[in-house]
Amino acid sequence: MPAAPVLVVGAGPVGLTAALLFAGRGLEVHVVERHARPYPLPRAVHLDDEVLRVLQAAGVVDDVLARSRPMAGLRLLDGRHRVLAEFRRSPDAGLHGFPQGSFVHQPDLEAVLAAAADADPRITVDRGVELVGLTPGRPVVATLRADDGADRSVRAAAVLGCDGANSTVRTLIGASMRPLGPPDRWLVLDVRAPGPLPVWPGVHQVCDPRRAATFMPVTADRYRWECRMAPGETVADLTTPDSLAALLAPVDPEAVTIERAVEYTYRAEVADRWRAGRLLLAGDAAHLSPPFVGQGLGLGLRDVHQLAWKLADVLGGAADDELLDSYQAEREPHARALIGVARLLGRLMTGGGRAGSVLRRAVLAVVRRIPVVARLATDSASPPLPAGPLVDRRGRPGRRLAGHLLPQPTVLVDGRPCRLDDVLGPGQAEIRPDGDRLVVIRADGSEVTADDPGGTVTGWLRHGRASAVTVRPDRIVRSARG
Repeated sequence: MPAAPVLVVGAGPVGLTAALLFAGRGLEVHVVERHARPYPLPRAVHLDDEVLRVLQAAGVVDDVLARSRPMAGLRLLDGRHRVLAEFRRSPDAGLHGFPQGSFVHQPDLEAVLAAAADADPRITVDRGVELVGLTPGRPVVATLRADDGADRSVRAAAVLGCDGANSTVRTLIGASMRPLGPPDRWLVLDVRAPGPLPVWPGVHQVCDPRRAATFMPVTADRYRWECRMAPGETVADLTTPDSLAALLAPVDPEAVTIERAVEYTYRAEVADRWRAGRLLLAGDAAHLSPPFVGQGLGLGLRDVHQLAWKLADVLGGAADDELLDSYQAEREPHARALIGVARLLGRLMTGGGRAGSVLRRAVLAVVRRIPVVARLATDSASPPLPAGPLVDRRGRPGRRLAGHLLPQPTVLVDGRPCRLDDVLGPGQAEIRPDGDRLVVIRADGSEVTADDPGGTVTGWLRHGRASAVTVRPDRIVRSARG
């Protein structure tokens, strides 16, 4: 392993998760964060079942689940808050071993990640320290500035910028953001209530082009409202008693305490370059998404899940730097696809003026009764990775397993229930069905046989007509054999 640590810039959820994943693969990690203390107020509120697997790989998923709650689904409302359609989600574990969607209070998530990082001897976290310069090389030389203004230079085997939308790392490597659509100004209102509010426990989307809005009960006593801001409107305009009464209806504004009221501009953007040598970007430093599919945080967690094994292989000598070329090549199309879905859903749910509202009501009256549409509205599955050096997408359309995330049921090993990812081990693995059982051959050559009681993976393999699949360390199927 390299003598110099990996430098992670930014101690938000993406940066801390990256640090835990790197450390889990034997790398020393140095995290720097320019803010002296974690941001105490809510921001991201949604985690899907796929990204919970990333937190599982980081070793923190059970602690996160203890501080989150399943999302009941999605309700589409008209401008008078009447239900147009309802798409429910089961609170039980789904295809990936967790509820399809969960609400979380971001400071709670960061506290779990920070505690795990502090407990890991391979990770050092320095808060109140800002990155101000980078000199590429092997090792990279980074200039850090403390709160007192003193500068120091440190060596790093690689640098990962998880430092948000205004990324310093992105600027220093000469990358810039490219817009995929116009910006969208929204009011974000986080409140707390002394007692439970009489509301449905899912996401409510107000499909009103005059005042598009979203409401969701988050965790414990926390709730969030958001609404699109008109040109010239300010936060003060939208937080008057009359404005709050209209936005929060049927909840009485007097029954809640406003914790945060801010203007936030949602953007759809992707960086033109995610890497310069061993200087890399992840999370909001690499892409920004509108909120309509709740994937802003999830995209960043997917980034570092994929990057962790690739960077560890390169720094450990198992692969050359060309492996890092696949990072943006795989992640950018995936990010663009999900951002595109978010933009499309935003237009479908909130655009079109008065005529759009009439058409939306008529269409939803029909499609909400079609099971396949209901599944699409609640499905958290992300699109498969495209074909490439690390994804062999041969096979019939509709049955190609390569590029897809492997399902994760609870399996039985010697009668003991285990999550499948934990059985696979940290490296690449091969899986083949043997009747109702799975034979797993790990990267170290060891073989494990597991019962698949619900037939989740065995059935999935049969549907893809695969006699075996090779699974990458990020649980993406690399190839399938017929």
